Amino acid sequence: MKEIKITVNEHNQRMDKFLKKFLPKASSGFIYKMLRKKRIKLNHSKANPNDIINEGDKVQFYISEDTLKKFQNEKTIDNIPVTFGIIYEDSNILLINKPKGLLSHSASFKDNDTVVKQLISYLYKKGEYIPSEEKTFIPSICNRLDRNTSGIIIGGKNHITLQVMNEIIKSNKIKKVYRCIVKGTLNKQIELKDYLIKDTKNNKVSISNKSTLNSKEIHTIIRPIKSNEGFTLLEVELITGRTHQIRLHLSATGYPIIGDQKYGERKTNDYFKDTFKLTSQFLHGYKIKFFEVNSPLQYLSNKQFEAQMNEKLTKIQKNLFKI
Repeated sequence: MKEIKITVNEHNQRMDKFLKKFLPKASSGFIYKMLRKKRIKLNHSKANPNDIINEGDKVQFYISEDTLKKFQNEKTIDNIPVTFGIIYEDSNILLINKPKGLLSHSASFKDNDTVVKQLISYLYKKGEYIPSEEKTFIPSICNRLDRNTSGIIIGGKNHITLQVMNEIIKSNKIKKVYRCIVKGTLNKQIELKDYLIKDTKNNKVSISNKSTLNSKEIHTIIRPIKSNEGFTLLEVELITGRTHQIRLHLSATGYPIIGDQKYGERKTNDYFKDTFKLTSQFLHGYKIKFFEVNSPLQYLSNKQFEAQMNEKLTKIQKNLFKI
């Protein structure tokens, strides 16, 4: 029999979710069978899949050590150089300024360099993440950006931070604001509500003003900052956060983002590529504001953070709008 003690980084989650992380190579069927047959117990009593485990609880495995090892991943840390910027950091959270060209998450097993892997490597080198002392927890991020969109990503150093941040994002207790430059002149704020349909095969999305099968509602607020020579610098607030939402919503409204190879205007993109070497969308997640944040992260309530744009985007903005 093997017994493990639940720590703060496994606290307050369902038993089946914990077991799927503790035994990632085991099938769901195997896990539920072991629970049903009392081969896995919680505090020496029968455990149910939906039982909530808490710090200090003990889980007993009446399973051979070899079988447990077979279903667990080997814990290794890749030594990856950190290319992201750090906007803010404390013992719970890391606000990252993601550069263009860097994936947020791995899209396939070949993606060794991502924000998540850089975050893990960074915390490991600082001694803030020690894999051998963790049963299931791995540092991660709470939001993602497209590969060629730069800006703020929230990183969690512990389980409770990830839970709290995911909850405030889900309940819209955080404001996410982007900067972009679009083709066309816009002089007033507009609020857009439509439905997004995702084409997973081609990694592209389309838009509809009516709800359809598998569509998801999208809500975007667009505020012009300055216009010049047929281009407008915009501040865009995401109310929902869907794949390619800003890029598609603006393009469908007649204001394509400059440099956007998927939803933009080819002639405009060619001009900015030739003039400024811009080969991807001018889109930067530059500001977040936390509203009401639950304990133990309540100290972030009403705090606001901003991320600087890279040199190329700053140069284009100054050239077009003198700001």
